[in-house]
Amino acid sequence: MLGKWAKVIVQTVMLSGLCASVQANTTVADNAGNAAAEPAPLAQSDNAPPPKRVALLLPLRSGVFGAAADAVRTGFLTASERTRDNLVITIIETGDAVQDVLNAYNDAAAKYDIIVGPLARSAVTALAQSNNVVKPTIALAQPDLPDGADQRLPRQLLLMGLSIEDEARQVATWAERVKAPGKIFSVSTNVAWQRRAAKAFTQQARQIGLTVDNLELSVPNNALSASGLAQLSQRIQAEKPALLFVALDAAQTIQLRSAIGSEIPLYGTSQLNPLTLAGATAALNAAAKAAAANTAPPANDSRLPELDGVHLIDMPWQLQADHAAVAAYPRSVANADGKPNADLERLYALGIDAFRVASEIAAQHSGFDIDGVTGQINANMGAGATYFQRKETQAVYQDGVAVPVADQR
Repeated sequence: MLGKWAKVIVQTVMLSGLCASVQANTTVADNAGNAAAEPAPLAQSDNAPPPKRVALLLPLRSGVFGAAADAVRTGFLTASERTRDNLVITIIETGDAVQDVLNAYNDAAAKYDIIVGPLARSAVTALAQSNNVVKPTIALAQPDLPDGADQRLPRQLLLMGLSIEDEARQVATWAERVKAPGKIFSVSTNVAWQRRAAKAFTQQARQIGLTVDNLELSVPNNALSASGLAQLSQRIQAEKPALLFVALDAAQTIQLRSAIGSEIPLYGTSQLNPLTLAGATAALNAAAKAAAANTAPPANDSRLPELDGVHLIDMPWQLQADHAAVAAYPRSVANADGKPNADLERLYALGIDAFRVASEIAAQHSGFDIDGVTGQINANMGAGATYFQRKETQAVYQDGVAVPVADQR
């Protein structure tokens, strides 16, 4: 730890979604990011180093990114409440437009020691292609860059956003260890994230010597094409692939499985898991009680038994209640309609780990490992190349919920 004292200073107009303990340590600023009043200086012991100033850039009132930004902020501040690091955290509200975010970033870089953000993929892309990264910066999304462009990223830019591409690459490495002889089919639709996942999987799989055929299904009326599924089923019968990588969501994969059967192993990303950890646990407990009482499962049973046997990658926050870091933090608040939301839970977890990474950088640890709630993190910022790697948890569906597999090689 850096020191004995810590304080959180929040520069936003809206403070919804925070737990009471976090709200108690906040001040309010106007929309331009100017503090309503200068914060009182932090008390310090004689030997304590000066606090590191951390700016968290988030589009909190955005119609598109507001809920995601609030989840990240809540996770970040929740993590800050559970440490004694000598950090001053200022939350700066940004707009949606890329130039507005870049202007806010440039202003923050002139005043703060560490910048956390931006959150939007387009803003991170613009920042990565700029010459403006002059302070340690923890980006909360992955940029859209041409292949190989990551070799030219700014030295002080750490990319720790949740990445469907990284998940797909991890699945490819996993598949190489477990698959039977034969080719792999990579199945997706024309949705942008699915195409990115399929591309990343295919590149990684071919790099390690696997044979992959890419198959893209159409989605008329928001459902996989019946004719496309029939053709896929015929190809599976004729070519007998070793496994399918499904760059699909859970509902689409259920539809796929109903068309092709359950004999072919399926592997996919975290998008196959729409349940929160709390929701999955509650569903299992309710089902167990119903079975003990010899009654039907509850009508609101959220389990997905149609996916039993399907393999996927997801973060510890979504899978491992007994994980030390997961158990150390409270669960996230529900979204506006009161329903659990797996994607917001993941962003809340991202906020927790973003604070922990910022703390390591503030402590001037150039290379460090974190057993994080989003995965096992290995990062370097300082001497040598800057990099960030996250290894997530391998899981399989059992009794309608995703559970970690025993062998996590």
